[in-house]
Amino acid sequence: MTHSLPALPYAFDALEPYIDAQTMQIHHDKHHQAYVDNLNKALTGTPAADKTLEQLMANISSLPAAVRNNGGGHYNHSLFWTLLGTGGGQPSGALADAINSAFGSLDGLKEKMSTAGATRFGSGWAWLIVKDGKLEVTSTPNQDNPLMDVAEVKGAPILGIDVWEHAYYLKYQNRRPEYLSQIWNVINWKKVEELYNTAK
Repeated sequence: MTHSLPALPYAFDALEPYIDAQTMQIHHDKHHQAYVDNLNKALTGTPAADKTLEQLMANISSLPAAVRNNGGGHYNHSLFWTLLGTGGGQPSGALADAINSAFGSLDGLKEKMSTAGATRFGSGWAWLIVKDGKLEVTSTPNQDNPLMDVAEVKGAPILGIDVWEHAYYLKYQNRRPEYLSQIWNVINWKKVEELYNTAK
């Protein structure tokens, strides 16, 4: 199986002013493409070459570091692009109820996710996951994710926020907390709800 770069589901400038077009173009066309290219290179001629991304994540501890780093990068970014959009809005239905139950309110979730992202040392991700039917916030280093068998907290990711500097540095420089507060303006809650309904 050859992995490929998914098309961005909107224009590079669609998320302005919260995420700038230049960042989106470099992030998608350069960074994500590099993960795909390096993953394919790392898998060539190995027994893992015919595995899906999800299968790779589930057994990542038995695979080389290049597969963990680049496979994680490919999975995380493929999900990330779908979690962003121009619709705005707020979570509704069962997801809204679950958020209120777990975090008190949507603001409670935002605060917890933003803290997870801001306090992740170096590069990594902040996640909202479904674990044992309940919502939980966690974070992972580098390009790890909660599907990996090496993750400290495992679960089904339904929302991920990229806190690598390449995700925000052109616009926000070293102001990661500002990026984390602004990204909520472009979360695609319909996609989060869809993932939540599947995961629970």
